[in-house]
Amino acid sequence: MKPEALLELLREFYGDKLTAMLQHQTGATVVSQYDVNNTYQYVLAREETQLDWVRRAIVDLGGQVGNGGGPGRAIVGKGIAAAHTVLEEDARDAQAFYDRWHPRVETVTNARHRLMLRVILGEVIEQKRFFTQALAGRTDLLGRRTTGSPPEGAVLATRWIE
Repeated sequence: MKPEALLELLREFYGDKLTAMLQHQTGATVVSQYDVNNTYQYVLAREETQLDWVRRAIVDLGGQVGNGGGPGRAIVGKGIAAAHTVLEEDARDAQAFYDRWHPRVETVTNARHRLMLRVILGEVIEQKRFFTQALAGRTDLLGRRTTGSPPEGAVLATRWIE
């Protein structure tokens, strides 16, 4: 793969991953169950790291990244129904992201960049597992609680307002 083609692939991957992260940010404002929201915070932190990796690879190849992402997410419904819809969408979108990018990543001839992209795709599948397990009612997504008592209340969406 020529450097120009690799640079274009990385830019496109970056834009697609940025769009996913922005949608997860919006989703986190709707998913208020404490443990599931913590999982969204974990996913967002990993996505920020992944975007930094791809951004650095683009810059190393002499390119620049754009500022935007894709279209925003429209939230349908309220409360638990909206959270359920968000989780369904995020699980479906994670699989679609993997399906779209896996074949293209395998064409990357630069071993370092191919491995980086494979790691990100692996984490996307992990995210899908989180979303699917949350849909099934699981709350031990990041580990089991040692106290045995469930958290009370919900996470407020307003903390996302900047």
